[in-house]
Amino acid sequence: MPHPRRAREADLEALLALFAVAEVSAFAIPPERAAALWAEILAAPHMAVFVTEAGGGIGATCTLITAPNLLRAGQGHGFLENVVTHPAHRGRGHGRAVVRAALAEAWARGCFQVLLQSGRKDPAVHRFYEGCGFVPGLRTAYAARRPAPA
Repeated sequence: MPHPRRAREADLEALLALFAVAEVSAFAIPPERAAALWAEILAAPHMAVFVTEAGGGIGATCTLITAPNLLRAGQGHGFLENVVTHPAHRGRGHGRAVVRAALAEAWARGCFQVLLQSGRKDPAVHRFYEGCGFVPGLRTAYAARRPAPA
């Protein structure tokens, strides 16, 4: 089983290389903007990025965002984002390892639930999330997009 760890400043280049080969949305460019965002992410107390290493790069990654909450007896929420596994390392436990690490961190931070949304249509992606403990249909997700400039 791959060993997840918290991402470090030096991981940015490998993360961008992972995003470049995965079927995810466009990543931040130019490099200076990506570096500034990466520094902000690493410094944010309510964020944690997990990675596994594979083949001299990053095998998988995911980002946990936690938010304090006045309801639910003060228990926070967690949000899982940017779950990405390198195509060459899929099916080897990398994705599961980073998701489990993020869930463990959320529970340690006192979250009562972790939410995840997926726009992927591939049933295998949804089976993966269900295998990690996510239950579909417990919540209804809505998304508001920023309006296009007039």
